[in-house]
Amino acid sequence: MALTAVFFYLFSTLAVAAAAMVIVAKNPVHAVLYLILVFFNAAGLFVLLNAEFLAMLLVIVYVGAVAVLFLFVVMMLDVDFAELRAGFIRNAPIGLIVGGVVLAELIALFVARGVGVSAPNAQGAAVPQGISNTEALGLIVYTKYVYFFQAAGLILLVAMIGAIVLTLQHRTAVRRQSIAAQVARTPEMGLAIVKVAPGETGMPATGKGQG
Repeated sequence: MALTAVFFYLFSTLAVAAAAMVIVAKNPVHAVLYLILVFFNAAGLFVLLNAEFLAMLLVIVYVGAVAVLFLFVVMMLDVDFAELRAGFIRNAPIGLIVGGVVLAELIALFVARGVGVSAPNAQGAAVPQGISNTEALGLIVYTKYVYFFQAAGLILLVAMIGAIVLTLQHRTAVRRQSIAAQVARTPEMGLAIVKVAPGETGMPATGKGQG
């Protein structure tokens, strides 16, 4: 238990510090890198709670896809840092007010529930005997909630197709692939048999070099 508490406080401290650096960092690239560090520490906390599937999901999806996408977008955009700093200073009072309200709500919640500062119980949820946490989650998702899972996948598919349709722009000067024309293509359309007599090159005469 002591070792678990040590790792809990280590991951928690690093996560909070990295989250603060995401806001404080002036360079957007550095902010995204700090965000990746937050994801890794949060994955470590999930491992302590015996939720290895959520930890793996956080690393693969958020670090491997979302954060990397953020990083590429930030690096490709021409960001005006002076304008960003001016907007930050202008909206700082509103941000402080909202942050103070959220902090007051959290403090009131902790006081009402009597939550102390001791390390939480890192035993995690009960897992059926003989199977892992990931297998138990898979059994629930693909049996009891299989229709909801399929509906969520269908909604994501429709959203992806809609985003492609909305952003697709047709340009007239660009050659496009026609699947129907490729399927309807016959060997006669792409192959020409030319009989060449002995001594001829098979190329049509151009008239050059004749006197």
